[in-house]
Amino acid sequence: MRLHRLTLTAFGPFGATQEVDFDALSSAGLFLLHGPTGAGKTSVLDAVCYGLYGAVPGARQSPGTSLRSDHAPVGLPTEVRLELTVGGRRLEITRRPAQPRPKKKGDGFTTEKAQSWLREYDPGSGWQALSRSHQEIGEEITQLIGMSRDQFCQVVLLPQGDFARFLRADAEARGKLLGRLFDTRRFAAVEERLTELRRTAETQVKAGDEQILAIAQRIAQAAGPAAGELPLPDAQPSEPGLSDGVLEWSAVARSGARERLDIAESVLAAAESRQAAARRALDAARELARLQQRYEETRRRATELEARRPDRDEHQARLERARKADRVAPALELRDEAERAYRTAGAARERTRAQLPDTLADAGAEQLAALERRLRQELGGLDAARRAERRSAEIDTERAELERQARADDELILEAEGWLAGWDPARRGLQERIEAAQESATRAEQLAGRLEPARRRLEAARRRDALATETATAADRLAAARERALGAHEKWLELRERRLRDIAAELAEQLVDGEACKVCGSGDHPKPARAGDGHVDKSAEEAALDTYRRAEQVRTEADRELGVVREKHAAAREAARPSQARDAAGAADGSEARAAEPSVGELSGAAAADAAHTVTSPDPTVVELDALVARLTSEHEQAHRTAAGTHAAREALAAAEREQAQRLEERQSAERRAAARTSRRDGLDREQSALEAELVTARGESDSVAAHAALLERRVALLADAAEAVRAEEAAAQRSKEADGRLSDAAFRAGFDTPQAAVATLLTVFEQRDLQHLIDAWQAEAAAVADRLAEVETRAAAERPQADPDAAQAAYDAAERQVRDGAATLAATRERCTELGRLSRRAADEVRRLGPLRDEYERVARLAGLTAGTSADNERKMRLESYVLAARLEQVAAAATARLQRMSSGRYTLVHSDARTGGRRAGLGLHVVDAWTGRERDTATLSGGETFFASLALALGLADVVTDEAGGVRLDTLFIDEGFGSLDDQTLDEVLDVLDSLRERDRSVGIVSHVGDLRRRIPAQLEVVKERHGSAVRHRAGGAVSG
Repeated sequence: MRLHRLTLTAFGPFGATQEVDFDALSSAGLFLLHGPTGAGKTSVLDAVCYGLYGAVPGARQSPGTSLRSDHAPVGLPTEVRLELTVGGRRLEITRRPAQPRPKKKGDGFTTEKAQSWLREYDPGSGWQALSRSHQEIGEEITQLIGMSRDQFCQVVLLPQGDFARFLRADAEARGKLLGRLFDTRRFAAVEERLTELRRTAETQVKAGDEQILAIAQRIAQAAGPAAGELPLPDAQPSEPGLSDGVLEWSAVARSGARERLDIAESVLAAAESRQAAARRALDAARELARLQQRYEETRRRATELEARRPDRDEHQARLERARKADRVAPALELRDEAERAYRTAGAARERTRAQLPDTLADAGAEQLAALERRLRQELGGLDAARRAERRSAEIDTERAELERQARADDELILEAEGWLAGWDPARRGLQERIEAAQESATRAEQLAGRLEPARRRLEAARRRDALATETATAADRLAAARERALGAHEKWLELRERRLRDIAAELAEQLVDGEACKVCGSGDHPKPARAGDGHVDKSAEEAALDTYRRAEQVRTEADRELGVVREKHAAAREAARPSQARDAAGAADGSEARAAEPSVGELSGAAAADAAHTVTSPDPTVVELDALVARLTSEHEQAHRTAAGTHAAREALAAAEREQAQRLEERQSAERRAAARTSRRDGLDREQSALEAELVTARGESDSVAAHAALLERRVALLADAAEAVRAEEAAAQRSKEADGRLSDAAFRAGFDTPQAAVATLLTVFEQRDLQHLIDAWQAEAAAVADRLAEVETRAAAERPQADPDAAQAAYDAAERQVRDGAATLAATRERCTELGRLSRRAADEVRRLGPLRDEYERVARLAGLTAGTSADNERKMRLESYVLAARLEQVAAAATARLQRMSSGRYTLVHSDARTGGRRAGLGLHVVDAWTGRERDTATLSGGETFFASLALALGLADVVTDEAGGVRLDTLFIDEGFGSLDDQTLDEVLDVLDSLRERDRSVGIVSHVGDLRRRIPAQLEVVKERHGSAVRHRAGGAVSG
């Protein structure tokens, strides 16, 4: 990045327009920026930063601080224009901050919003506009330079004292600066994410233990009465051995259920055996009945087939005769075709005969052809006359076209003269339309800047009102949940108290004769306590406790939801309140200075309308904001519609100008064409007179030569058609006679006496196919009946006694009822086993699922402690973000040492230290190695001058590393602000030599300093001078001064 030119107008201490030529200053490589205290040296650097990023560095960009010069005249706007080359592109950035200006109408001031322009220089076409959007320009500059504003101010505008403080700072302060320059927030986010994952995994492990206990309770319910033989494991979540105890208990419950399943399966197997025997008997009876019925049905079908045999024989004979007649069909088709052709030819002959004269009605083909040839010869002699007649018609057409063109040109000239008479008023109207559209474009842009903040406030107000209702609802839910939780707690305490009063009876239920009492140890139980009416057992107390816990959980959730809703309501209410960023016509983004909003009473005209677009009440209603948005939207759309006509108006003006030129040209062309038509008309008249004499002879008795030729052509065509019809009729008669002879021969060979007999026996393909289908169907059915009567099983069944399937069905139904009863018992037992198996597998799955979660919890906890610096494995107690910054600090120290050794004559070297100091964590220490003593010591031990050039070396090294980190963008211009007064002459020479060496890399360095000796050592200077009407800049080069 190289700076070329900076122009400041009414900026900071500069009341008028001042220009800084960086190209002239940079030609020397090293230049000095000096002047009295308060003259504005730092303001020059502020202007560079403002030109690039739209904001000045650091604390100087504070709310209420105006960039406008107090020395500037009222009508002179504050403006900064910066010309630079970055990324191989020559750019010009112009910025104006939000600032007051006199009203166009009336007295007082109004605030003009901030504006920005970005242009690029094209060697072929000059400066080209790129954008006027603050956001687009900011994104483009940040992307090209590769650094944010803070990074740029730290790396390019090396600030007063900042790097001396960085050099002597502790690890925490140094980490904040490095983190801001290198943007290591992502590593801090990794630390927070790992801590969150550790908490989540811990919660999941505890929830898994509770789920295992819940599954054990369901296993006890599924086992039924058998569960009383083995009590549940008595353990709590997170206690050791809980998972193994539940798995062992579920295995015993499954074993007992399987034994009962085996008994039910044996009972069902015996019932199914009896059912199978009854089923076989039923199937045999049904099969015998089916075969006996099949035999009787087959005998009936055989009788019916024999009755249809004569019809089948008749079909067979008819089909055979038709197949003989098929051999005559080709000859018959040829004879019919010849007869049709003869009739067609005769009809054609009759049609042509009717058109001929009576003398030629019976003429032969040769006579007609000879007459046709004679007429063709006569027709050929009329070709030249027809060409002459066509040319005469063309002349008439051309003369008519000339007359039409003359009339058109006369109309064109009249229309052009009428249009040109109104040209001047029309042009003035179009120019006024363009000016009105441009004013509307400015108005639309101002309204657009107010519309979006107003919409956001309206949306926030709607959320605020909706959340107010939700807050009241959530508060009601919380109150109800508190009442339910309090009632459940009191109920549980009451049941617990009643159980403790009757605990003796509960213990007495567990006494067994001969076994010692768990309370007194006696084996005799003469009078055990008995539970009275309303006794409360352990399960009732636990149920009440569970109810209380669930109610308390609901209350906690309702309390949390109320807090969330209240936070959202407060945020929405704050967003709906007015602010200068939404309602004032000030800066377009938050980084620019804001101006106060004028009241309606102070405004007039368009400014009064702007004030009407503001709602300033502390808690505006949705109706007020909705009306505000509606007014802004309506006026913005109206202004936008009017502004949209700018291009159309300009196009209309350009089109009108083109039309004016075209009208003039058309009028002149029409006058030239009129002169040419007069000459052409005379030539056509002479040619028409010569052709008319030739055509009179060629027309004969016809109206025209073409009509005479057409008459001859019709006669020739008629004679040709007549001759062809005579020849076609004679040929068709001969072919018909030959076809009759071939048909008689074919009928005789097929065995018929006459062709008519053969035709009578012909059948179509479809009729033959239908007869064949009838014959084939009879034969197929006869074969099927014969096969069925020959079946051994069918004949044997017919000889046996009649079957009785109803008795067999009754026996089978009785056996089936026994199977259903056994199956029901087995299904219930199997379902219990299945449910126990499913729950046991679920418990095992939960135990297995919980294993990786425990492993994951241990792994995440170990990583979280490692990255947070609290783990024993992290020997240096260094956080992840500090570790990354330490690597960057090593690079910075190495880059800084290359220059520090030259400035200190090889004495000092900057090194990174990760040693711990006091009780703090290690990672971001910075020490200096003194080559004279060979010892490493803290940077705080350096003297004032040593601290300055060490800080300078550190700043230059940091600039190199940040530049590489930002993508290698070259920084050809650097500024160093103050600090040279603490150096002796020799050290100052060495420092200046290092800075001057930057020219080898085509860099230029600007030094901001009060030191008088630097004015002698550095020829290229930019002096800032205090004046009564504002500061001014003066260029000096080798003693010469330019202002």
